[in-house]
Amino acid sequence: MNAAISPRRIFFTTLALLASSLAITPATAHAQSSPHWVGSWAASQQLVEWANSLPPASMRNGTLRQIVHLSLGGAQIRLHLSNRYGDAPLHIDSVHLARSADPASARLVPGTDRTVTFFGSPAVTIPPNSDYMSDPVALAVAPAADLAITIHLDDQPPLETGHPGSRATSYIEPGNHVADADFANPTKIDHWYFIAGVDAAAAPGARAVITLGDSITDGRGSTTNGNDRWPDLLANRLRANAPATANVAILNQGIGGNRVILNGVGPSALARFHDDVIAQPGARYVIVLEGVNDIGVFARLEDPPQSDHDALVARIQSAYQQIVERAHQQGIKVFGATITPFAGSDYYHPGPRTESDRQKINAWIRAQGNFDAVIDFDATLRDPQNPSHLLPAYDSGDHLHPSPAGYAAMAGAIPLTLFGDAGVTK
Repeated sequence: MNAAISPRRIFFTTLALLASSLAITPATAHAQSSPHWVGSWAASQQLVEWANSLPPASMRNGTLRQIVHLSLGGAQIRLHLSNRYGDAPLHIDSVHLARSADPASARLVPGTDRTVTFFGSPAVTIPPNSDYMSDPVALAVAPAADLAITIHLDDQPPLETGHPGSRATSYIEPGNHVADADFANPTKIDHWYFIAGVDAAAAPGARAVITLGDSITDGRGSTTNGNDRWPDLLANRLRANAPATANVAILNQGIGGNRVILNGVGPSALARFHDDVIAQPGARYVIVLEGVNDIGVFARLEDPPQSDHDALVARIQSAYQQIVERAHQQGIKVFGATITPFAGSDYYHPGPRTESDRQKINAWIRAQGNFDAVIDFDATLRDPQNPSHLLPAYDSGDHLHPSPAGYAAMAGAIPLTLFGDAGVTK
C-alpha cells in the first residue's frame, strides 16, 4: 500500500526546487547573453621615458583626447586602461568615448559621446602595475572606425604608462572637457597614454591576429594619422576579403626598439608575451617579427667573437620556440616572419657577422615545423641585386625601416588563407 505524501513534504520539496531554479537561472541567462568580445585595437604598454612624457603639469585638472583606429566593429565596446608601469595608484575621474569626426583633430561626431563606467562608477583608481577594464559601453562602431578616448585627471602621475610610438596625434586641454565636441586650443602630442585596448562585441566566429614586433611593426616611417603601418594595411585586406576574413581583427603589439630576449625600450617580447598576446580577447593567431634589434644592438659598438654570435643566434631561436610553445598551449597559431635587411643602417652599421646572424635566424624561421607558417618579409623587401639591403623603393631612407610603399608590400605579401579558419579557442 502506498504511503500518503504529507502536505508538509510537498511544501518543502516545492520550495527546494524553486530555490534550485533561482540559483541556476541567472548564471544560465548571463552565459547565454554574454557578448563575444574580440580585441579591435591594442597598443603595447611601456614605461614612458621622460622625453616622451606628458608636458609637465598638463594633466593636473587636464583633459586628454586620444584617437585610435579600430579594426573590428561591434554593437558594444569596452576599454582597457593601464597603470602597468606606475608606482602609485592612478586616479582617473572621468572617461568618455565617442566616434572621432577627424583623426587629425579633436572633433567628435555629434550624438556619439558616451560616459564610460567601471563597476558602475564614472571614476576609477587603477592600482600600481595593473590594468583595468571598463563596463560595456553602448556605442556601436563600424569596422575601421576612428574612436576618440577622452580622459580627465585631477593630478598627473609621477610615472606614466603608455605607448610613445602612436603615429597618431593626441590633444590636451586644461580643465574638464571630456564631453566637449571639440577643443578650443589644444596642445598636440604624438603619443598615447594609459590606453591599452578596445574590445568589440563582435559576431560569432570573429577572431584576432596579434602582430608582435618592434618599430617596423609599430610603424616607424609611416604617416602620422595615416594608419598605413603594415598591420593597418593587412586589416584593410582582411576586411575586404569578405566573408572569409571580414571578421578578423588586427592588434598591433609593436614597440620601437623592442628585442626578443632582453628588455630595452619596453619589455622584451618574451617578457610581455602574456599581456600582449595570450591575454588579448579572441586571440587566434600571432605574427612574430622580432630580432633585428637583438642582433643590431649586439654588435653595434664592437664586433664580439664568432662564438658569441653563435650563442646569440641560438638564444633567439630558443626564444622563438618558447613563444610557439606558449601560444600553442592557448590554441594560438604562430606565424614566423623573417627579419628584413638592414645593411647600410647608420645606427647599427652591421658587418658580415651580423648579416650572417640574420641569415641563420631566417633559415631557422623558414625551416619546416618551427612555426605554423612562414611570412617571408625578407624576400619581399630585399633588393635582388643586393640582398643584404632593402630595395630602394621600399626604404624609408635610414636603410632599416620600410617606407609606406614598403609597408604596403609587406601587407600584400601575407596570404589571407592563413586566417580563414573561423574556429575560436578563446
